[in-house]
Amino acid sequence: MRTDVDHLPAAKQRELERIVEIIFDEFGQATENATGRRKGARILKIILFGSHARGDHVDAPLSANQYKSDYDILVIVSQKELTDRAAYWAKAEERLIRAYTIEKTLRTPVNFIVHSLHEVNDGLAHGRVFFMEVAKDGIALYEADDRELATPKPKTPQQALETAREYFEDGFPSAMKRYEGAQFYLQKGYLKDAAFDLHQATERLYVSLLLTLTYYTPYNHNIAFLRSLAEGLDRRLFGIWPESNRRERAMFQKLKEAYTKARYSKHYRISAEELAWLGERVEELGRVVHQVCTDKIAELEKTAHA
Repeated sequence: MRTDVDHLPAAKQRELERIVEIIFDEFGQATENATGRRKGARILKIILFGSHARGDHVDAPLSANQYKSDYDILVIVSQKELTDRAAYWAKAEERLIRAYTIEKTLRTPVNFIVHSLHEVNDGLAHGRVFFMEVAKDGIALYEADDRELATPKPKTPQQALETAREYFEDGFPSAMKRYEGAQFYLQKGYLKDAAFDLHQATERLYVSLLLTLTYYTPYNHNIAFLRSLAEGLDRRLFGIWPESNRRERAMFQKLKEAYTKARYSKHYRISAEELAWLGERVEELGRVVHQVCTDKIAELEKTAHA
């Protein structure tokens, strides 16, 4: 695996060094009082993947949709228990968000996922495209040792087709049911329920796309993170969420917050007009996801039948 980031500007190289420092700092604090087996808790690798690793990232905040590629990071740890986000990684996530949004010490948003070495190697052994692309294009920002990841075992063309089709046929209808539920609740005036169901439709649409295209999705309800991963796979997904002004950016944030606040916070407020706007964007997301996934399945059919 590569270890150089020379293709990136010096400022981005320094940012990546800072990100690694934050991850280690917060992980160290989260595990300092560990006992038993977890006393041996270790970060084995920190890998940059996605557009910044490939060199095709977009950094155009002044463009029409203000799209900016995130840093995508895979943290590989020594034990599966250490992948618990709430227990070990919540503060690292908070610090990275704060560094970007408030302190402005990072100029690029950061998304990271955590897996054990066994999970990564199992994904490679089962031909999950996501892990195969990380192994192929990823750049190691840190390695505890120089052991290579397991050799990928790609699915056969027929297996790839069957897996993608199964994920899409299960996931896409599930997402659209939640969209229909949101429309029903909106008509009834149950605005918080409508907001939650729109969040669920959005989450499931992104999950459906990720599974169909890569046979993998992180266990994460953060639709901003899922959106970032999905947009990195197909540029037709760009611009679905307008970001030309603060109101539009705030609308996506309100949808993101609906996962918890629409259910548990008495202070969460959303209007019928806001829900109607968000509903239009989710409907458009559904249209694009359906097109991207059916195009992928058609491509796999050609390969399988060749």
